[in-house]
Amino acid sequence: MDDDSFRIGIVIVAAGRGERAGAPEDGPKQYRPIGGRPVIAHTLERFLTWHRSGPIVVVIHPDDEALYAAATVNLPQAARVIITFGGETRQRSVYEGLRALSGTDATHVMIHDAARPFVEHDLLDRVAEGFMAGHDGLLPAIPISDTLKRGGSDGLVHETVPRAGLYAAQTPQSFLLSEIRTAHEKAAALRREDFTDDASIAEWAGLPVHLVEGSVDNIKLTVKRDIDMADERLTASTLPDVRTGNGYDVHQLEPGDGVTLCGIFIPHDQKLSGHSDADVALHALTDALLATCGAGDIGDHFPPSDMQWKGAASKIFLEHAAKIVREHGGTIMNADVSLIAEAPKVGPHRQAMREKLSEILGISLDRCSVKATTNEKIGFVGRREGIAAIATATVVFRGD
Repeated sequence: MDDDSFRIGIVIVAAGRGERAGAPEDGPKQYRPIGGRPVIAHTLERFLTWHRSGPIVVVIHPDDEALYAAATVNLPQAARVIITFGGETRQRSVYEGLRALSGTDATHVMIHDAARPFVEHDLLDRVAEGFMAGHDGLLPAIPISDTLKRGGSDGLVHETVPRAGLYAAQTPQSFLLSEIRTAHEKAAALRREDFTDDASIAEWAGLPVHLVEGSVDNIKLTVKRDIDMADERLTASTLPDVRTGNGYDVHQLEPGDGVTLCGIFIPHDQKLSGHSDADVALHALTDALLATCGAGDIGDHFPPSDMQWKGAASKIFLEHAAKIVREHGGTIMNADVSLIAEAPKVGPHRQAMREKLSEILGISLDRCSVKATTNEKIGFVGRREGIAAIATATVVFRGD
């Protein structure tokens, strides 16, 4: 059989309630987050990105439409997935998925549990190679390595079960589509609902099922601890989304009674000229924060042409930028401001400035830095014509 003689459709079973995976209020396990995304999103992505993947059917519970939509809203190619509703049992849900897939050009089918998000493309390729070798029924499995014991109702070990030839079954269990659908139809007609997987239905129907090497990573998330471990695994392997933004601002000095820097008023024989209170430090830091999420600059949000901001405290601008960052899923980790001025002296006010930044941003004092330097009497700063500020903000964003 060559690549052009068959097309592999996918049925992902996601209609279960997952009673063993935690409290009911936590929701079905296939929609629980691991690595910042729902389990089903990880599973679907494995098949959507597999180069041999044909039409994909996801079988969901009728009550889970909103959950499914939310789980896949940011998933590329999710629009090509066919959605159908499952039944009261997994067996019935698979049957509904097979019926939906029968309306496509698929000749073969992989039936996979949504709660197995770590299925690898290598495993899928091995199944596809089995189809190409002429096998119509394929079961990924791994040999049993533990010693098996048979116990009795009395709580005692009755015998040791030889493990030679024993395997743990996995999914995707894969078949010629017409054959496995016919087997499911026969089982449904006879009201047989006692099959534990699709391979057992195939065996009952007399269809040969060949073993394919499974994967130890292709685990099924069954209980809450499984989900917690999957989350730890993905979180540990995911690079953190750390972003750094820079901002620069300068304002002219003119005769006056003082300047406001980092929200602190410092008496001086000059003042800063600007539409607002001209706090160059907070303006630069506002731009730095906005840069971490691509939200423009301070002029986009508070244009100088808008008279409502005339004389406004720049604290308003910084609070707004911090709010935007948090709405984008960011956590502000550090704020650093460098002031460039010949006068006034910043050193005596540095602690108050850091405390003000800590208050406005809602972060600890040790994450707020204020530094100052002169311009060695060079340029407009050296001539005391203006004050400049450079700011850097570090933000960590959570995954989608």
